[in-house]
Amino acid sequence: MSHEPIWVGWARELQAIAQTGLHFSESEYDLERYRKILKISVEIFAIHSGESSALIRGMFEAQNGYATPKVDVRGVVFRDDKLLLVQERLDGLWTLPGGWADVNDSPSEAVEREIVEESGFLVKAERMIAVFDRAKQGNPPPFPFHVYKLFILCQLLGGEAKTSMETTGVEFVMENEIPPLSLSRNTPEQIQFCFDARKNPNNSCQFD
Repeated sequence: MSHEPIWVGWARELQAIAQTGLHFSESEYDLERYRKILKISVEIFAIHSGESSALIRGMFEAQNGYATPKVDVRGVVFRDDKLLLVQERLDGLWTLPGGWADVNDSPSEAVEREIVEESGFLVKAERMIAVFDRAKQGNPPPFPFHVYKLFILCQLLGGEAKTSMETTGVEFVMENEIPPLSLSRNTPEQIQFCFDARKNPNNSCQFD
């Protein structure tokens, strides 16, 4: 069950229908209908989120082709019993290193790249521990696009703490000393899940 307000799902579904229709339709009459559907989706998001219609419209119009979920990768890296977190430059809060998967990157390549770029540490992806639907996980705020969050356990190979254009801090933290989290990226429950996955290596990959 989704943790998001019901309007988010409606608006997101309308956006996906409009995006796919605008890509495949050739009839000008159909294209006009899909533009109207997109406009309704923009208005729903703008009214309920408080963001400007121009901002939402720009995000939606930048999308094309068949609408599919976006993929966010999060690296789960331990040193002894401490978990690697980075401090986001945008909000000053802490998160597992990660971000959007790039085209032509496999999940392991995406997470390894994100970790070294954001933290300075070299890792090897070892095991997928979770594929979470962001809408069902309670990550605030509601997001305009559907997102799958991949949590990948990685082996630490080397490197040293190094901040980046996106991060202002790099730390390994104990389970009882978690700093304020960037909840849009990871919740306390998701961080606890990472510690639990380390303690129970035979657990199967979690999903949804």
